Amino acid sequence: MKRLPEFENILRILRREAPSRATLFEFFLNWPLYEKLVGCKYTGKSSIDADNFVIQAFLNAGYDYATVSGSAFRFNRAEKKRLHTQSLNECGPVPDRFALDTYNWPDPNDFDYSHLNDLQVPKGMKLMVNGPGGVLENAIDLAGYENLCIQIYDDPQFVYDLFEKVGLCLLKHYENCLRYKHVGLVMSNDDWGFNTQTMLSVRHIREFVFPWHKRIVELGHAAGLPVVLHSCGYANDIMDDVIDDLRYDGKHSYEDTIISVEESYKRWGDRIAILGGIDLNFIISKSLNEIRARSAAMLELGQKAYALGTGNSVPEFVPDEHYFAMTSTALGAS
Repeated sequence: MKRLPEFENILRILRREAPSRATLFEFFLNWPLYEKLVGCKYTGKSSIDADNFVIQAFLNAGYDYATVSGSAFRFNRAEKKRLHTQSLNECGPVPDRFALDTYNWPDPNDFDYSHLNDLQVPKGMKLMVNGPGGVLENAIDLAGYENLCIQIYDDPQFVYDLFEKVGLCLLKHYENCLRYKHVGLVMSNDDWGFNTQTMLSVRHIREFVFPWHKRIVELGHAAGLPVVLHSCGYANDIMDDVIDDLRYDGKHSYEDTIISVEESYKRWGDRIAILGGIDLNFIISKSLNEIRARSAAMLELGQKAYALGTGNSVPEFVPDEHYFAMTSTALGAS
């Protein structure tokens, strides 16, 4: 029997309260898995069709919400070389002051968000809206990582103005999303770190990046909605900022090579909700029984302020049976 959605469970977890049952959390899955969950191939033509398909997949998988983008808004980027990986150092269309002043900045108000009203959201479910990348991610895409680091010292006013342009666009994007009744949760997605350190110094992240995240959180809270952070990489030195200054309700994305979800819950679970966290490498490489055992142990440890999921997302290279071994642990505990 399919589990009925109950969005209040997500809200309880984000208030650091015990949910009424074991609860799942994921940023996104993948299209072959969506098709398996829905039971048919996707043949839709529009963004409404695609979002409704994703909503049905999340419902069938046992989630209390579904992730959608809100609109097609994104920053205009130059095409970058893509081999097996993409270099962060390759300069985008805004490497300097002249480019900043002449770049055709997109206006989120020029994009259509109205379909958020028309989506088929089942009773008990809500939507989680995310951004087209985050504040730091988009600044790096537009300026190039190495160039951005150099410009912090060569032309800090350029860097300040670049982050202001990006931040104001993202604020407008989220403001447009928050107008719609089906939206119940805000996801602010912005990768900040490598495995051993943050991508910018802690001082520079606080100076250039955090003011805009604080405003995104304040925007969501002013609308009465919780705001969760998805950020990959090392964040141990800035978790106090995330909790006490930025005031995020939940944190998502964990890797065992940086800090395990278990240790994260022990350190910060009494101050911020811990979401997902079963390391992707663990999910891929371990046996089904090992995945079930770790998932069950994490649910037992995180009886308050925890929802079960992967450390990042569910890309296509995750074996379906491994994903289901994790989710079935929560569904079986309901």
